[in-house]
Amino acid sequence: MTRTSRRLLLTDAGKQLLPLAERTLSDARELADWSKRLRSLEEGTVSFGTFNSAHLYLLTDLIREFHELHPSVRIQVVGLNSSEVADEVRDGHLEAGLVQLPVDDRELELTPSVFRDQAVYVSRNPEHASGPIDIATLASRPLILSEARWSHDDPLRVSLTERAQREGAVIHPIVEVEFQTHALELAARGVGDSLVSFHVGRQFMRARGLSWAPLDPPIVEHYAFVTRKGGAISPATAQFMRLAHRILQRIAREAPLK
Repeated sequence: MTRTSRRLLLTDAGKQLLPLAERTLSDARELADWSKRLRSLEEGTVSFGTFNSAHLYLLTDLIREFHELHPSVRIQVVGLNSSEVADEVRDGHLEAGLVQLPVDDRELELTPSVFRDQAVYVSRNPEHASGPIDIATLASRPLILSEARWSHDDPLRVSLTERAQREGAVIHPIVEVEFQTHALELAARGVGDSLVSFHVGRQFMRARGLSWAPLDPPIVEHYAFVTRKGGAISPATAQFMRLAHRILQRIAREAPLK
């Protein structure tokens, strides 16, 4: 820049730099505006994973209510088995998830339990569900079990195996399928009896007239949010988790475990 007797004038170098400086300032203003919109949840993407049956009692209300509050935010929810959700979060493919405990928590942060469910025995035959079911009785019944692909990692399947080994019993399901809803449908058709998380199956059991009974001793299922240690969580995903927690608390009040 050069000075004349009346004013300052740009040098040739300054004239060449001026468009670059203007673009830099414009980019900085655009970045600041984008950051402000993201913080205020006008934009952004929810990146969340959970077990495949969560849509039966959680995800529909959660997604609907979140979308009503933040209509411009994109929502990506992947429904997988809890162990796979943990792997996806650990690998950085998902920001957070809701999982059934226990899971492999290497490199992960787990919250305290945010929701509690209970595995129940389900049968079309009311006599089969007339009282609590112990492991010996369970081993003698024609069982349809879900989580076929994850039978060695699924918390319920692991709990059953450990309980059977302690009691000298063996669980041999007659049918194994992927989804609890499919196992329930087969039970309703009289193929065999099944096990299901109470909140997953309660509406289906009521609609199809299935009888259910608790296990003896009960198998209580605990659920927690999972994030990656040191990983960043976007405002959208953080708000999605907060709303999920509130809805889970509401479900627990409206349909308490019996």
